Amino acid sequence: MKQDYYEVLGVAKGASDSEIKKAYRKKAIQFHPDKNPDDKGAEEKFKTAAEAYEVLSDGNKRARYDQYGHAGMGGAAGGGGGFGGGFGGGGMNMEDIFSQFGDVFGGHFGGGGRSRGGRRVVRGSNLRIRVKLTLEEMANGVEKNIKVNRLKQASGVTYKTCTTCNGVGQVTRIQNTILGQMQTQSACPACGGAGQMVDKRPAGTDANGMKKQEDEVSINIPAGVMDGVQLKVSGKGNDAPGDGIPGDLLVVIEEIEHETLKRDGNNLHYDLYITLPDAVLGCSKDVPTIGGKVRINLDAGVQSGKILRLRGKGIPSLEGYGTGDILIHVNVWTPQKLSTEQKKMFEQMSGAEELEPNPSRSHKSFFDRVKDMFH
Repeated sequence: MKQDYYEVLGVAKGASDSEIKKAYRKKAIQFHPDKNPDDKGAEEKFKTAAEAYEVLSDGNKRARYDQYGHAGMGGAAGGGGGFGGGFGGGGMNMEDIFSQFGDVFGGHFGGGGRSRGGRRVVRGSNLRIRVKLTLEEMANGVEKNIKVNRLKQASGVTYKTCTTCNGVGQVTRIQNTILGQMQTQSACPACGGAGQMVDKRPAGTDANGMKKQEDEVSINIPAGVMDGVQLKVSGKGNDAPGDGIPGDLLVVIEEIEHETLKRDGNNLHYDLYITLPDAVLGCSKDVPTIGGKVRINLDAGVQSGKILRLRGKGIPSLEGYGTGDILIHVNVWTPQKLSTEQKKMFEQMSGAEELEPNPSRSHKSFFDRVKDMFH
């Protein structure tokens, strides 16, 4: 089971943004790979701290995590299938992490990617799309082929070494002060630290030699996703110039409302309406489920408001912790229009002792039934 994000950073659940950032800074510096060379354990802790910080530092993600836990993050980091709540490909890669650390390490890795020998690795921008899924697709998982308009390096574009920094990606400035000469380094203003510039570019491309093209992207959506969950397909966002790293494709899930079933977490709810004769005499009814209809039997004398449970017929947990149930709410339909003969029949039965309400302790109140739904 994944470790709680608050425990990862060592903060309380009600910690402020500044406390979370301070704790993250401490963990990141402690387990930074440069300080722990060839230490896989430290590297994993470094990644886990970054994962926790990305969620807890974002108001929307933190609220979803507080409500649903790791399931609300779409199986973040290690969830498999190339997805996660912002951490794709079975976990964050090191480039993903370094791109977030500008405020922690004084900008050494900030502004678009990890430094390579002083050069900044340019990262393409992310793209976000919305994918609508039926309840059946959310329950079973599905592969979707989606057409995406993304910026790609145009065929024929060439790049050359930046003449300002000679490919280093940084410029050095020497200033005379009362304490002597002071040397400072900063990202090259001409190439933005990439060390490369566009040399030749085909017609119809932008200043970076990029051109918008339509790509078909295959997205494997795992079973158990819910409305609002964001998945990530690594490397399927906009390309970056030169030898940069492509951005990611962020996939936001939208649920198509089912005709009869209502989702509540991993459980499903269904309203079953029956007639007075069915309630009095008992009956068999077909109930819809994700896998098709199921026939259930109702005992004679069933009361309106009774809740029946079909275990394991709901939505599977995104993290693999079992499957939800279908809760069937029995509603006895009171006729609103009767013929003269039918009215006489009910008038004759009116006042009969057997028809008078006589609830026992076994007949639970509405509030008791609601309470049972969550246990």
